[in-house]
Amino acid sequence: MKWDCLVIDDEKLLADSTAEYFNLYGVKTAAAYSALECREFFRENTAELLLLDINLGDGSGFWLCKELRKKTDVPILFISARTDDWDKITALEIGGDDYIQKPYSLGVLLAKVKAVLKRYGKQKGEGYGDGWLTVDFQAKQAAVDGRPVKLTMLEFKLLSYLMKNEGRVVSKQELFEEVWGDRLTGDGTLNVHIRKVREAIERTPGKPEYIITVWGDGYQFKGRGDE
Repeated sequence: MKWDCLVIDDEKLLADSTAEYFNLYGVKTAAAYSALECREFFRENTAELLLLDINLGDGSGFWLCKELRKKTDVPILFISARTDDWDKITALEIGGDDYIQKPYSLGVLLAKVKAVLKRYGKQKGEGYGDGWLTVDFQAKQAAVDGRPVKLTMLEFKLLSYLMKNEGRVVSKQELFEEVWGDRLTGDGTLNVHIRKVREAIERTPGKPEYIITVWGDGYQFKGRGDE
């Protein structure tokens, strides 16, 4: 069965109330209460987006995210009461697309989930190619020197947005609003994602040729033309 969203949280009451609320407003949502139940869910179902808690009764959401990233590129939004910056950075480093603090407003969370589903579902375009880097916007795939590279959905969205604005300096605020759909996203979150994209596509990530930092303004994608 196809679902819009899967909530993975060992707080059963919270997971159920979130799923019930989402379903009430048209986002088809299921709930799993452990890593084991998540694995069992994906044997017979699919989901377009995951809400994943860090603390699970039978393991860590971090480890589950790493496991899931070997099989799927769907957006993974961490939901947690933990406030340590290390947790937030780790969540993004291992393939999470966002970090949402508990307790959260169901209405605000629903709006964010709908925005993410809409954004990824409507991503259009042809692509880019220059002999080293190839990107297919429609298939949401990227390759470097003929070899596929792994990008999370948010990393791909960030790369493709910069590409579609090639040559123009895109401000951080614009990226927060257009890529994350959240004007309150912080610099730390953006910096982690920029670094991950550079590591995936640049010949020398420490000396980027594609994604250029324009200090005080934002970032600029510089295409290389056919090589």
